[in-house]
Amino acid sequence: MTVRIKGYELQAKQAIWLLIAVIVIVLDQWTKSLVSSALAYGQRINVLPFLDITYVHNPGAAFSFLANAGGWQIIFFTAIAVVMSIVLLVWTLVLPRTAKWMPVTLTLIMGGAIGNAIDRVRFGYVEDFILAYWQNWYFPAFNVADAAISVGAVMLLVDAFWLDKRRSAV
Repeated sequence: MTVRIKGYELQAKQAIWLLIAVIVIVLDQWTKSLVSSALAYGQRINVLPFLDITYVHNPGAAFSFLANAGGWQIIFFTAIAVVMSIVLLVWTLVLPRTAKWMPVTLTLIMGGAIGNAIDRVRFGYVEDFILAYWQNWYFPAFNVADAAISVGAVMLLVDAFWLDKRRSAV
């Protein structure tokens, strides 16, 4: 099955890859909605000895980078997410139809970027709720979108350092 979009043919297989981004966005927004409606800001529920569900806001980027920058960072990070999502979309669409690893990688990152951008546009911050820690060491709270971006980034590194070399050697 082929769909034409402005002179470009979108194959059914490519549409399935893009479905990954949609699933990440929907899952991210749904989980954030559940947590924000069930918990008060800052409330924590212990799930495991190293994991809590909590409800916090992050006006910055990863690890609260630029969280206290005065507001301009919201527009900046939203613009980066939009531009990167367009780049990742185009990259996904021009990949060979036989590619399997890279489309998943790119659509995970794209879905996560869009999920967090939706929060920035709606609220001016990103809703985070997963808090991992060990004794007195705490990893910054994160969400499904952050997890998708992180998994996609690791997959991108695996591709760059191991899989690409294997493909080149063949």
